[in-house]
Amino acid sequence: MNNPEMTDNQEEPVVEQPSELELLKQEIAECKDKYLRVLAESENARKRLQKEKQEMIQYALQNVIIDFLNPIDHMENALKFTQQMPDVVKNWAVGFEMILTQFKDVLSSNGVAPFASEGMAFDPHIHEAVETVITTDFPPGIVIEENLRGYKMGDKTIRPARVKVSKEPAANNQEEKK
Repeated sequence: MNNPEMTDNQEEPVVEQPSELELLKQEIAECKDKYLRVLAESENARKRLQKEKQEMIQYALQNVIIDFLNPIDHMENALKFTQQMPDVVKNWAVGFEMILTQFKDVLSSNGVAPFASEGMAFDPHIHEAVETVITTDFPPGIVIEENLRGYKMGDKTIRPARVKVSKEPAANNQEEKK
């Protein structure tokens, strides 16, 4: 008790030092926590990379399929006129129709399907309006003709349909505004 500031009644505060066992337990708990976090991060990274890989494969497949849609459309259009041709051409057309059917089967097996547009309401998510036609035969905003067929792959539109859309005559617009 050589400390002049301390009196006999005052005692030095006793700070209990954690034992070596407690320190080791704490260090083990910290290491276990870090390990579990790293394990979870690596699992999430693996899943994210797998998902990105699937998306890239799907994107590449869609691009290849889109490239095949135009030749398929051209073949369909050419085969529409075979009834007016001589018998020799008709025989060739039967073979081309079989090939066209095989192409369509490949599209179908990959989840690609055409969708109907005529008579449907115009939807900018699946239609591309190439022309508007003023008519009273159809309500405004209805697809009245499909110039190019649209295709979906699953729920996703991979090629919008190019369509003509009905529009009401200008006289009706002016009467409604009055």
